[in-house]
Amino acid sequence: MSTQVVVLGSGYAGAGAVKRLEEELGYDAELTWVAEHDYHLVLHEVHRCIRDPSVESSIAIPIDDVKSPETNFVKGRATNVDVDERVVELEGGDTVDYDYLLVAIGSSTAFFGIDGLKKYAHQLKGLDDAREIHQDIKQASADASRDDPAKIVIGGAGLSGIQTAAEVAEYRDQNRAPIDIQLVEGMDEIFPGNDPELQGALRKRLEALDIEILRGDFISNVDEETVYIGGGEDEDPDELAYDVLVWTGGITGQPEAQDVDLEQDERSHRFYAEDDFQTSDDRIFAVGDCALVEQGADNVAPPTAQAAWDAADVAGENVARAMEGRPLKRWSFTDKGTVISIGHDAVAHAVKFPVVGEFPVNVFGGPLARVLKKGIAANWIADVTTVNHALSAWSDL
Repeated sequence: MSTQVVVLGSGYAGAGAVKRLEEELGYDAELTWVAEHDYHLVLHEVHRCIRDPSVESSIAIPIDDVKSPETNFVKGRATNVDVDERVVELEGGDTVDYDYLLVAIGSSTAFFGIDGLKKYAHQLKGLDDAREIHQDIKQASADASRDDPAKIVIGGAGLSGIQTAAEVAEYRDQNRAPIDIQLVEGMDEIFPGNDPELQGALRKRLEALDIEILRGDFISNVDEETVYIGGGEDEDPDELAYDVLVWTGGITGQPEAQDVDLEQDERSHRFYAEDDFQTSDDRIFAVGDCALVEQGADNVAPPTAQAAWDAADVAGENVARAMEGRPLKRWSFTDKGTVISIGHDAVAHAVKFPVVGEFPVNVFGGPLARVLKKGIAANWIADVTTVNHALSAWSDL
């Protein structure tokens, strides 16, 4: 009987692992790919759909264009994994048996217990979210006037928040829509914890797009019309009226993960994994945002697309190695730099090129940064599909 190998999730980690497993597995193994959606989403470009929903045709890649015909695909959301019986339980009652399992189910949005935030804010974790944000911004600006523009508030000035705010600004300018944009960051700096030169370059471009940046106070409460910022025992919070609120302030594990009998972080419910991606069950591997992949003492891999993309290849190979009783490969993350889109512009930081090495300028924008941003997305699309697929998507990236 064939060995049953199952991959959960269709993000970067899941798609990349499936591609590697298809190369590694022999005739005596059967590969099944389980995912909630029947497409792979190039998630780091989903903010583009806020400005123009037609972009989704370039960044939502049908599963059949990614996998080989021999790989089985099951559309469904995993709700639990019975590690004793080696069964994946799906929403609706269906099950999938496995001998080896690779979990790559991604993350969900962290709301940090802020009253009203989950109820009233949009998040940006997929196509449906981007469509809803676009539609609500379109409606709010249609209902607004030049004297009383629509108020769009984005919470969190990390990567997603910055790119979201810029896309809203591009929508405003392309449609001459009456919109005010405010980007709220609880820390004293945007893109917290990163190079000050990069932060300055990002701030300069956001302000050039007429985006107001509010820093230094956290969102404390949200109701249907108002975001409350700061406040405490001796002072009242500041109030921001909003028509559309988008929250991009953090990630946590998927809610279903807490019921899975694997060692995991009690707070975030992300699975602990060694640097070979093996979890507390030697038949289960975890990779991507759902995992805390060990990277030395008190350090884990970052929850980024770059890390998931890089890790997926090794994780897929290690599942095949485990089946054959071969030693597992160790993986360590090497940061190749950061490229961030600011609408039609982009900013690059500490980019390392294969063979050539690190670019001689630490932070740069303009045409080269824009081409790099497009090239990164196109390279990934080509990796999981074909070069022609990447070329057809180029103008939308």
